Amino acid sequence: MRREFTALLGEFRRTAVLLPLSDDGLPLAGDFGGVRWLYTFSDEAALARFAAARGAADQEWAYERVLGARLLDAVAPALRVPCGMAVDVASPGDELLLPPISGVVPDAVAVDAGAYGEGNEQ
Repeated sequence: MRREFTALLGEFRRTAVLLPLSDDGLPLAGDFGGVRWLYTFSDEAALARFAAARGAADQEWAYERVLGARLLDAVAPALRVPCGMAVDVASPGDELLLPPISGVVPDAVAVDAGAYGEGNEQ
């Protein structure tokens, strides 16, 4: 299982994924379990399934194409809260969570490396 996760993480890092944006132009995210999860999608069909699941299939969704490595190495740390990636969350069987842990995000912002004490902010 660890080998499979490592392969999926490598693929995510090498791939330009879709990052939907809020009306304010910020990455669309959800907060759960003390982690901010950025919603990312492998393609427009996966984003469309997410929109439909939110009851917003008829709306236009602004998004950027961003290399997964950039999201993990630069964007997640810039948010200054524990931040992981929620990939294809409305695509049963294809969803993937990339938590803010060592080996996924830089150690300086990895929760298992002591980043973000009790206040959850750096």
